[in-house]
Amino acid sequence: MKTRTFFLLFALTIIACQPKESVDILITHAEVIDVETGEIWSDQMIGINDGTIVFISDDDAKDYNAKETIEADGNYVIPGLWDMHIHFRGGEELVEENKSLIPLFLANGITGVREAGGDMTQKIFEWQDAIEAGTMKGPKIFTSGPKLDGPGGTWAGSIPVTTQEEAFEAVDSLIDLGSDFVKLYDSRISRDAYIWILEEAKRRGIKTSGHMPFSVLLNEAVEAGLGSVEHLYYVLKGTSTEEQEVTDDVIAGKASFWGSMNRLMATTTKEQEQAAFNLLRDNNTYVTPTLYIGNVLTYLKEVDHANDQYLNYVGDGIIDTYQGRIRSALNANEEFTQMRIDLNNTFVNLVPKLHKAGVTLLAGSDCGASNSYVYPGESLHGELKALVDAGLPEIEALKAATINGAKFLEVDSFYGSLKTGKSGDLLILNDNPLEDISNSKNISGMVLQGKVYTKSDMDAMLESVRKK
Repeated sequence: MKTRTFFLLFALTIIACQPKESVDILITHAEVIDVETGEIWSDQMIGINDGTIVFISDDDAKDYNAKETIEADGNYVIPGLWDMHIHFRGGEELVEENKSLIPLFLANGITGVREAGGDMTQKIFEWQDAIEAGTMKGPKIFTSGPKLDGPGGTWAGSIPVTTQEEAFEAVDSLIDLGSDFVKLYDSRISRDAYIWILEEAKRRGIKTSGHMPFSVLLNEAVEAGLGSVEHLYYVLKGTSTEEQEVTDDVIAGKASFWGSMNRLMATTTKEQEQAAFNLLRDNNTYVTPTLYIGNVLTYLKEVDHANDQYLNYVGDGIIDTYQGRIRSALNANEEFTQMRIDLNNTFVNLVPKLHKAGVTLLAGSDCGASNSYVYPGESLHGELKALVDAGLPEIEALKAATINGAKFLEVDSFYGSLKTGKSGDLLILNDNPLEDISNSKNISGMVLQGKVYTKSDMDAMLESVRKK
């Protein structure tokens, strides 16, 4: 008996002397949402070292040394959210105002953004480097650099492409610049130049994203390599039985972009819709619906934004850029205004159909200068709600703002979901977003690049850019 007692005490002594596992951050009693499956792992501990998850476990008997412990107390943990369509732009005079938008993303739990082209590429690269080095607080930024368009394109900073040689040179220049993907725009680009760019980018192995000129068929763009379709105008075109006729009329100068919308909406059929959706799905072409900005811009005449809270946090120079779209909306005739309403409703109805057909969706707000009243940070939560209101399941909306974006950018081995060995950028939510997607903005804390931010810290980020 004494011998048995001795060995028992010896074993307990050995166990007690075992070194505890050390972690930088320990989160306890968390409800972890697996965005890939929709499962909730209850009462979990999450260990994070150097910004990377080293374990997720329900073994609460194990003891850890943690530099910082967060008691989640049954709150819900999700990956940090990514806004997959934003802009930094407006010229040299608006560089500082654009930089001041960055805290708005963090204050809303946005830990990654895909910047879809503008005119301050070098500054964005500087911000990327500073954020990576930890000398500046901000989300991880992926950027296209300058947009590719035709001569005299709408947006400042765009690279004009007219010949096949220029297409090759433009794609090369973006790769050499360090762009994360190629963004195409459709204000002046020719049919041939558009296809040449897509084919060259595909050959070079760099992702593409963009608008689509109406001189091109949806299947031509997708088969040439368009990686993600930004906005739903171009999907709508592909669902029309008169897509070829509209394309021919645009090429002949007999039809315009906006002037074709009623015709496209009137000639959509279920069979043609399914063919377009299958095309997108089978070619792994992503779609960014941008419903929220559609809702905002469609009703600029009816909705008074004068008391929007975020006008206090956005620079006056950027707010001045809102006037272009506002004037257009106020000056539009009744027929055009009704067309925009019908079009917006059509886009809302497309979203659940795309999902049902297996097309991968991305959540993007299109916030930035010139896009009236679509504010950085909060607009991504507006997009999530708009997607769910359109009929998308809550888990699919979360995927669109987490794992889907990481997959598009081909960084899902580290970002986009909460798994051992992956990024520890995450949000702690007070309530379950799978029950109400609006809970995505009910944030109690955030971990970003291995640092803990309380709700008070996040509120302070917002207040740091409040205008005096």
